[in-house]
Amino acid sequence: RNKAPFRHLLLYGPPGTGKTLFAKGLARHSGLEYAILTGGDVAPLGRDAVTEIHKVFEWANASNRGLLLFIDESDAFLRKRSTEAMSEDLRNALNAFLYRTGEPTNKFMLVYASNQPEQFDWAINDRIDEMVEFALPSKEERVRMIQLYMDKYLYRSGEGGGFFSPASTKILVNGVEDSNIESIADRTEGFSGREISKLAIAWQAAAYGSADATFTVELMESVLEAHIEQKQRKAQWND
Repeated sequence: RNKAPFRHLLLYGPPGTGKTLFAKGLARHSGLEYAILTGGDVAPLGRDAVTEIHKVFEWANASNRGLLLFIDESDAFLRKRSTEAMSEDLRNALNAFLYRTGEPTNKFMLVYASNQPEQFDWAINDRIDEMVEFALPSKEERVRMIQLYMDKYLYRSGEGGGFFSPASTKILVNGVEDSNIESIADRTEGFSGREISKLAIAWQAAAYGSADATFTVELMESVLEAHIEQKQRKAQWND
């Protein structure tokens, strides 16, 4: 530790790409004390938000180890002050945050995670030293994820039990080959890692719902088609 000022970090990208998981791992392994909050935690505090923000930074200044403050979904709190939708309490909280973070420091490190960094107030952009993009997975990455989650939720099913099944229930995977996984990877372009994980969990649920706990190519395809349709419908809602 050379006591140089900490660099403040922005993790940005679509939902489900691992930003929160990475930041929590960084917090646990940094050697610093850490606090984790979401942007949505601030508004419900109302007038108390300013006091609570000052408490966090007082803690940081009193710490011998330093503090890593991770703000998930940070654009919900740190958005442009010019927006009419921002309440007076939230604007005051943002001003308190800006007051506390305006100078270089070796007492705390800020890690922001955001799906919409374009919503940030300009003063927040000025406080970001490094940016790391968490992009949607490539085809090769999707292949590896599908293999990983199939191993976890299908091939190793029953080893430790599950929420909906006894430990003795073993899923039989029948007829699924590498070519099927390649095809799934092609058709899940635009899926996040979280969405691929949820797809595999749905495969597991469908297999457990079958008469003999068997997972087939036909079952794999039908569940995938349902998830693709759901994803398209959600995209229409966001338009």
